[in-house]
Amino acid sequence: MRAVEAVKTKEDIQLVEHLFRKHYGELYADLWRIGVNMALRISDLLAIRYKDIDLDQDKPSYELKEGKTGKIRRIRINETAKAIIEKRRKAHPTDTYLFQVHSNRTSSMDPKPVSRFTVAKRFKDVGETVGVPLGTHSMRKSRGWAMHNAGVPIEKIAMVLNHSTPAVTMRYLGITDEEVQETYEAFEL
Repeated sequence: MRAVEAVKTKEDIQLVEHLFRKHYGELYADLWRIGVNMALRISDLLAIRYKDIDLDQDKPSYELKEGKTGKIRRIRINETAKAIIEKRRKAHPTDTYLFQVHSNRTSSMDPKPVSRFTVAKRFKDVGETVGVPLGTHSMRKSRGWAMHNAGVPIEKIAMVLNHSTPAVTMRYLGITDEEVQETYEAFEL
């Protein structure tokens, strides 16, 4: 499995979204943006069904059973994600999945989400355009990186990403020993 990275600036996150929209359409641009905002694993993201999303409350949310861990989680849906969900629902009112395939090979009787394989290929292609090795985990990593840069404690980021320990999160985000060592020079008291 090849290593993938986070997109580390808001401007580059928007550039990636723009490239998805330009080259692959709304579905992939929306997938990227929702993925960065909800920080779900790709298998959980592609499995989102409209019936599991609750937008009709003060704090909209999505409840899921994580595919990897089997844990039940409730994730709050922020305004950006909510707007995308509402837009997609309006554009495709009969869809079952948030990211449903609309091709001749699928029928409305047997709806399917876009495949993980196709998503990974599109991410790789856009990553080559921007010079960052992108993969399906890049959305989660980008959110984690943005939180880290904003000063959110690593323990809280670990909880958002549902990692077992902060050390796992540090490795996941690519926080290296050299970066830790540099803090000895940067913070002289």
